[in-house]
Amino acid sequence: MQTLTELVLTHSQHSCFSAEELVHLIPGTDDARYNLVKRALAAGEIIRIRRGLYCLAPRYRRSPLNLFAVAQHVYGPSYISLESALSHHGWIPEAVYTVTSASFGESTVFETPVGTFSYTRVPQDSFYAAVDRVTDTESGDIALIARPLKALSDYVYAYRKDWSSSEPAIESLRIEPEDLSELSSEDIEEVLHSYRNKRVIRFLSALREEYKP
Repeated sequence: MQTLTELVLTHSQHSCFSAEELVHLIPGTDDARYNLVKRALAAGEIIRIRRGLYCLAPRYRRSPLNLFAVAQHVYGPSYISLESALSHHGWIPEAVYTVTSASFGESTVFETPVGTFSYTRVPQDSFYAAVDRVTDTESGDIALIARPLKALSDYVYAYRKDWSSSEPAIESLRIEPEDLSELSSEDIEEVLHSYRNKRVIRFLSALREEYKP
């Protein structure tokens, strides 16, 4: 019988896989699959990210592990947002070492062997508005990433910012005014209609008046 690592390398292009995916990948009993997983873990060929979620060890991966794509599998429904999305889009200069996401469920943090994943519950009428599906060109993995204004709005909600203009965002996060000025009226309206939180609505309404009067 092939090892679990050989089966994953042969039949899957992704470095991350779930216990449910193994059911389709490996025929036979649950005990047989469990034994393959246990042997692969003991041999250091795979890493358990959390219960029921695994990835290949670095030496077996065809491409680097896409932590943004992994985040959706660790806890969902969720999408990359807040500092991670703002950094990804180049809106803030700082490197971000925790993968930050907005979640539909309760806020939580997962410390895993591949990194720290933080999730903040952000109530919205349209959870995936202004969220893009981004495909990794190397691995084919798909990550859900908030557009910059959506990530900034989630930030206002998560950190309870009482901002009534762009100035606090520019000063505290070092966002370039040019990035805000490039937003379209449609960008602002799409995000604005997703929230009921008064602080977020106040901030977005102020941006609309400031940049798109």
